[in-house]
Amino acid sequence: MQQEQLSDVEQRVYQAVTTLEARGQVPYPDLIAEESGLTTEQVHAPLHLLTEKNLLHREDSPMAGLDFGPRFCARQMA
Repeated sequence: MQQEQLSDVEQRVYQAVTTLEARGQVPYPDLIAEESGLTTEQVHAPLHLLTEKNLLHREDSPMAGLDFGPRFCARQMA
């Protein structure tokens, strides 16, 4: 299996997601932005691209009435 080539911004966003997960935090876009040093607007495109590349998957809030927005979880890189 070939290694997926990621841009610098995609690498920063992916690393931010995995770091947040390792700390037990929920990787919401605002926390991903804070962790990666980017603005919330700057992480939207990389999150979408990483999801398309099957490196992240989006989960919507599991609790009815408490929608904090989507969260993005890392898939293990092969």
